[in-house]
Amino acid sequence: MTDDLLATARSWADADPHEGDRAEILALVEAGDAASLGPRFAGPLTFGTAGLRGPLRAGPGGMNAAVVTRAAAGLGTWLHRTGSAGGGIVIGFDARRRSDEFARISAAVLAGAGFAVQVLPRALPTPVLSYAVRHLGCVAGIMVTASHNPPDDNGYKVYLGDGAQLVPPADREIEAAIAAVGPAREVPLSDGWLTLGDDVAEDYVVAVVAALEPSRVPSRGSLRVAYTAMHGVGADTTRAVFAAAGLAEPVSVPEQDEPDPTFRTVAFPNPEEPGATDLLKALAARSGADVAIAEDPDADRCAVVCDGRQLTGDEVGALLADWLLRRGVRGTYASSLVSGSLMHVIAAAHGVPSEETPTGFKWIMRAGSDSAPLVYGYEEALGYTVTPSVARDKDGISAALAVSLLAAELKESGRTLVDRLDELAQEHGLFATGQLSARVEDLSVISDAMARVRTDPPATLLGRAVAFADLALEDPPVEAVRLLGDGVRVIVRPSGTEPKLKAYLETVVPVHQDAGLIAARGRGEDELDQLRAEMSAALGL
Repeated sequence: MTDDLLATARSWADADPHEGDRAEILALVEAGDAASLGPRFAGPLTFGTAGLRGPLRAGPGGMNAAVVTRAAAGLGTWLHRTGSAGGGIVIGFDARRRSDEFARISAAVLAGAGFAVQVLPRALPTPVLSYAVRHLGCVAGIMVTASHNPPDDNGYKVYLGDGAQLVPPADREIEAAIAAVGPAREVPLSDGWLTLGDDVAEDYVVAVVAALEPSRVPSRGSLRVAYTAMHGVGADTTRAVFAAAGLAEPVSVPEQDEPDPTFRTVAFPNPEEPGATDLLKALAARSGADVAIAEDPDADRCAVVCDGRQLTGDEVGALLADWLLRRGVRGTYASSLVSGSLMHVIAAAHGVPSEETPTGFKWIMRAGSDSAPLVYGYEEALGYTVTPSVARDKDGISAALAVSLLAAELKESGRTLVDRLDELAQEHGLFATGQLSARVEDLSVISDAMARVRTDPPATLLGRAVAFADLALEDPPVEAVRLLGDGVRVIVRPSGTEPKLKAYLETVVPVHQDAGLIAARGRGEDELDQLRAEMSAALGL
């Protein structure tokens, strides 16, 4: 087996067009280092929830020049087959290690395949790329980013001509086309591609501001916002949006304002992770900020801190839906199936349709109908689309502006985002959401747990009868199960990007006049703890 692995690795190195990547593999071959070669050749990266994503390392199991070359070639082949030959393709990239290189490689491959390729001029946020696809009339877009993954990762998101990420069966078809590509060294290349100017990013700023109508909030200039780009690429574009909207420039966490691919001040560059927003919270306290906002490194997600506490994605999702509905924005409101239910209750109270979609913004962006198009969508993992007419993906920059305009409105009457959440709880009940998350080394633990809950699902949760549904049997199929009862809801699914099993928990607690919100919150936390214990037992964790 070791001899076969070494031969496979040597063959890959012979076809690798990148001198450094080739040398990395050959050094491991010469050392006979099967332990290091094994993960690199265990299998190719696959198109998952967010396209390709993986560690920066040579070999088919990593992000490197050969893998990117073959991915671009496979995408080009698929576009030819689907009738998009010769169309335009726009490529963006973030500030992670090798992102600009991978963008240039993709441009050369796709130009060599006969496409009109344009590359954004510098490291820019993912929402700008999503906007650029439709703005420039392209048949596809590529964003080189690993979003909020660890520093040693990179990735490759593919957008179709509608500006949204691809969905099945396109992902499997492209994956098959990539597998059929010959040696990376033999893929035709061309330097006949163009580098764009700053006008696309400037047009994005104008479009976001126009869509959110900041002039409807006359006092917006007095709002104080603390902000962090979390070592990513969102700062300049976010400041431009705020300035164009008439908001005061946010005060930024200085250590995290400039792009830094090492993400040196955080253990994990994801605003959901414990400790990631500590510097932002400290800055907000020092500066007396009304609201604090963190974007993830490619600025497609944002986290919100108010009154010293970080709001959950479900809380921000409900707040933004409520704000848009009170503004008269009518159409379809959507969220992923792992997100909370409060948004749907608020939408129903306003007489507008809402939809629950499979996980991922590629599905959220396809919600709605001709008579009620999508006007808002969110997922609990800090992703929001408040301007789907601008970027057909989650967009942390437009969400940051929307949150700030809402906070400015509330400030006029001496209220905060937390106060508005309390008002919604009094109107609709307290929707308490949480998670049970298990990271595993052995992936069989996840498959065994899913099989267990399918074979013997709990009949009750919190002492209430629950109905079981296997979402893998629905259309489109989703590798998840749902348990639903009166005021209780649980979704169990494997993570799409990490070796984790997750159970998304929700309980609805009435808010009584005599007991009030404090008692309701206490009961909600107790019930979430009980749900974690019951689901842990049901899953055998």
